[in-house]
Amino acid sequence: MKKLLFIVLLMISGTAIGQQLKITYLKSSNGKLLENQDPVWVFASPYTTVLSTESVRSQKADYPYEETVIDRTANVLYQTAVLNDKENIAAKDSVSLTKQTFDYLNETKKILGYSCKKAKTIVNSNTIEFWYTEELKVKGSPSILGQNLGLVLEMVRNGNFLVAATKIEKIKTMPVIKKTSKIVDALTYKDLLWKSRFTTISVFKDQIINFSEASKSNDTILRFANGTIAVRKIQFPEIAAGSQIFADVTEQSNGDAYDRTGSFFIIPTDKPLSFLDGLQNGVAALPVYQNGNGKSYQGVVATEHYNPIVELMRFFTPFGVKQYNYLELKDKTWAEQVFYRQDISELRSLLSGKEVWVGVMIGNYDKGGHKVSANITIHSEGESKAKPAQIVPLFCTNNIMEMAGQEYGTLFNNDKGLEVTFTLDKPMKNVKLRYITTGHGGWENGDEFVPKTNTLFCDGKEVFRFTPWRQDCGSYRLSNPASGNFPNGLSSSDYSRANWCPGTVTNPVFIDLGDLSAGSHTLQVTIPQGLPEGNSFSAWNVSGILIGE
Repeated sequence: MKKLLFIVLLMISGTAIGQQLKITYLKSSNGKLLENQDPVWVFASPYTTVLSTESVRSQKADYPYEETVIDRTANVLYQTAVLNDKENIAAKDSVSLTKQTFDYLNETKKILGYSCKKAKTIVNSNTIEFWYTEELKVKGSPSILGQNLGLVLEMVRNGNFLVAATKIEKIKTMPVIKKTSKIVDALTYKDLLWKSRFTTISVFKDQIINFSEASKSNDTILRFANGTIAVRKIQFPEIAAGSQIFADVTEQSNGDAYDRTGSFFIIPTDKPLSFLDGLQNGVAALPVYQNGNGKSYQGVVATEHYNPIVELMRFFTPFGVKQYNYLELKDKTWAEQVFYRQDISELRSLLSGKEVWVGVMIGNYDKGGHKVSANITIHSEGESKAKPAQIVPLFCTNNIMEMAGQEYGTLFNNDKGLEVTFTLDKPMKNVKLRYITTGHGGWENGDEFVPKTNTLFCDGKEVFRFTPWRQDCGSYRLSNPASGNFPNGLSSSDYSRANWCPGTVTNPVFIDLGDLSAGSHTLQVTIPQGLPEGNSFSAWNVSGILIGE
């Protein structure tokens, strides 16, 4: 295939016999010419068509960019892409041209002085009309569609989006196509092209998160709490304002059959003490919060010398996905893994250009545990007028170090609940609290299954009140092969829960706090936590950070 492609590219790069044309196309929407567009250029001869753009041919295109070459002698096309200044790829496509079908209509009209016929096709529910001429004795189109009709001079999608030829010029030679360094199959081509459009930072790959004394750290990944926590240091590039940032986690059971709390998080290290000290030296190294209920809660609120973790994403494992897929039920085809993905663009200033400790945890007591992969992707949006965000971590009662003795979030069993006092060195405008909350207590009267109102106060004034609750848990039944089934016909994974479901992400809530002046402020969270029953108790995992200008 490599040799064949090279021969084709050599053949089309020189002067061909017969008329050779360059056609310029512009795009319009609802009758208005699009601004700042990159004109489509089509080069056509009896033997070859090249689909390109003005910016590509003038060497001003941003990476990645594509060109398409159609070999008329074999009726095949070659997709070529320059991914960056060092890598370009190509793939042969023998199918796309031959499988196109059209309705040929009786309408005709003249475009740029040439008589044109009309054809129509439907692609992905879009109606696309083509006006093409056969008078110029060459074939081409401003897209892969319609390449064999003739020379397409207008292409109309759904009656309102138009790509129209504005100029037809004779040329002496066809354009030279850059020699391809890597030949790939069509699917690989699409994948590499897509991935080249954004930056992927791989944080964990097939990382085991389990409970075992045999769990050990290595040169890059530190393991804590008997293996239920993995942490590594990541260097992030500069991230332009306005870029979109996503966190993703892929999980499957490696032995554990139960639904578990998971967290993908970062550890702030901008103060003398950090959560990393607790991981390395034990929970006693973390500052203690007390609310008068007689218990001590380690590392859950910000102090003058400490910032709690910042959760990028809180997720919940399903019941035994992959490992327990042998538990068959009729008409149930279990998922092989669960994929969680969340927009975390609001946290850009915590990542951009910084070396950051990033961690993942899944609370479990199983020596097989879970297998996870985690990435952060950065999608640039070009220039932006977005103002840099100031971020202040405040609290996190999600006991990341549960398996190393960190206290559960039972601090809402009195009226004080959680209270944190913080000091702003300068005013913050348009402040929002990024708040994540989930209730736990896995028995009939536990807060996992009982709606409870969360109330938040800022400087003694109530600012937000809501009851976090998920009623869509049954939607994820196919990720829960080991979920218990009850006499009423429901599975455990079907039941509504306090803002989470087995196999899902819990999204943050953004609470407007307005403008905050420099100086001291207090934020309080209260929840009517249920009473214990025997050895069972309720708890709430809440986390919050301030984001403002």
